[in-house]
Amino acid sequence: MHAVILAGGKGVRLRPYTTALPKPLMPIGDSHSILQIVLDQLSSCGFTSVTLAINHLGPLIRAFVGDGSHWGLSIDYVEEDKPLSTVGPLFGLKDSLPDEFLVMNGDILTDLDYGDLLRTHAVSGAKLTVATSERVHRIDFGVLDVAEGRITGFREKPSLTYSVSMGVYGMSRKALAPYPPGLPFGFDQLVLDLLDRGEHAATYPFGGFWLDIGRPEDYDEANRNFAELKPILLREPLPVPVSPAVTAVPVAPAVGEPV
Repeated sequence: MHAVILAGGKGVRLRPYTTALPKPLMPIGDSHSILQIVLDQLSSCGFTSVTLAINHLGPLIRAFVGDGSHWGLSIDYVEEDKPLSTVGPLFGLKDSLPDEFLVMNGDILTDLDYGDLLRTHAVSGAKLTVATSERVHRIDFGVLDVAEGRITGFREKPSLTYSVSMGVYGMSRKALAPYPPGLPFGFDQLVLDLLDRGEHAATYPFGGFWLDIGRPEDYDEANRNFAELKPILLREPLPVPVSPAVTAVPVAPAVGEPV
């Protein structure tokens, strides 16, 4: 099973943190990063290869992840020379991707079974399967139903329930066929194009833990609660891998110290 991780964004909403680190390498807890957790989960779910789409501070991601052998994964990279949004980086990979693959944002913490999502997508016949989470929005006011200037109903502080995209998708290579490489293109545009063409798109409802690390308050929440989240996110603690680009520097012995 193959996954594409979109890790090229600038993380504007997390500034100033992301002026020095790309968002996927932001530390969570004492000894993990977001990307490290995701790669461990993918390996545990049976994935064997990953493509990392990088741009902002991409060399840092390359140095940290390397070839993926630390996770038992084969990892390659595609580097954008211009921002291509959330789907555009895939268009240049059409000839190298398998028929069915996983796509996900690189700033997500969840205990979703990525392998089950991809297997479910593969047998669905859909060109796209979107992992969804249910959210409830409570309105603090009385809501009026109005038609032609007249009140037709009234609801006191109602709750609205809706499904949101988790930023994790099962995708078929056929979904990418109409688009040329290098085209900046967003996930929202892809969904609307599929709907316009009458293509089958499916959902994968998920009721477990999901947190999109998009805002400072989300990042603070993840760190604050990581001790409780760690058992569901990681099967066992992983040491932070040493970048293959970093070499040890010999230290001269102190004066009088045996050599």
